[in-house]
Amino acid sequence: MRLHGATALVSGTNRDLGRHFAEQLLHRGAAKVYATARRPELVDLPGAEVLPLDITDPASVAAAAAAAGDVDLLVNNAGVSLGVNLVDGDLDKIRMTLDTHFYGTLAMIRAFAPILAANGGGAILNVLSVLSFQSFDGNNAYAVAKSAQWSLTNGVRLELAGQGTLVTGLVFGPTATETMKAYAEKVMEGGALPHGVMNDPADIVRTALDGVEAGKIEILADSFGATAKASLAGDPRAFVLETASAG
Repeated sequence: MRLHGATALVSGTNRDLGRHFAEQLLHRGAAKVYATARRPELVDLPGAEVLPLDITDPASVAAAAAAAGDVDLLVNNAGVSLGVNLVDGDLDKIRMTLDTHFYGTLAMIRAFAPILAANGGGAILNVLSVLSFQSFDGNNAYAVAKSAQWSLTNGVRLELAGQGTLVTGLVFGPTATETMKAYAEKVMEGGALPHGVMNDPADIVRTALDGVEAGKIEILADSFGATAKASLAGDPRAFVLETASAG
């Protein structure tokens, strides 16, 4: 898909990857970028059109779709990472994680699929994770939600093929976002991830947008993603940050 001249909507643009997506799309010559967030007052992106959006609220999703009927690229980036396990974790937090990554992504796709079809097909990019393929003790609710989102991505790709919509999944490992840094401070020994592990978010977004332009259906943006995908051929394994290396 050609991004120059495209009209994109990106969820969760108040910080981290979402902000980078919106910025880089503008720099690549997108005709319009809808920068959305639950708290739109926190979005400061010159050149973007800011919209409120809570992907877990059906009325909010419907309002965004009504306001952005010219979209031909949907970037499902909004997410939460609450550091919750499954057996003894807070059930409300587990449900929130699934509501956001699975049901929220599904709600966005259901709302925007007809819009994409009317605008020539376009593309959907779902921001996934290395934990779509592996488990991580301490944040297994997130791994479950990302695994479900990966399967959703593959299923929707089949369902939307007839309308010419490219559906792409982005897989990557630890990245130096505010969310990831906060999680590391909370759970990692010494309050930080091992030196040199985290990706630069700008690099991940650049790789993702290059992949969309190239028509890729799955983008393994670093060595974590490639290793995790390859591991699916063997026995299930945990994601171990200390022994992986970024690429």
